[in-house]
Amino acid sequence: QVQLVESGGGLVQPGRSLRLSCVASGSVFSINDMGWYRQAPGKERELVAFITSVGITIYEDSVKGRFTIFRDNAKNTAYLQMNSLKPEDTAVYYCNAQIVSRTYRQLEVWGQGTLVTVSS
Repeated sequence: QVQLVESGGGLVQPGRSLRLSCVASGSVFSINDMGWYRQAPGKERELVAFITSVGITIYEDSVKGRFTIFRDNAKNTAYLQMNSLKPEDTAVYYCNAQIVSRTYRQLEVWGQGTLVTVSS
């Protein structure tokens, strides 16, 4: 059993910062790509940021220069540093990872989501 647990969401004023964390636990042998997605009310889930196992990153255009994705492989953790937050960043943020289990199964795993609300 492998799971991802996100944390760090909350209510924040426009222009402020938040850092989200995503920890993989359970029968984890290795983690390949990791990503952060978000889903705002009434909208489709979209990719926000993506990081490969060797640190190559991709960002959705609206967050470039404001958000940074990074990871600590020793802790099986990915982070999303969100600066200069805007009301349109309000959404449930989900972590996604491509994980190889200790039984060498390749799994795509989603976290349960963490709510980020940007409002004055």
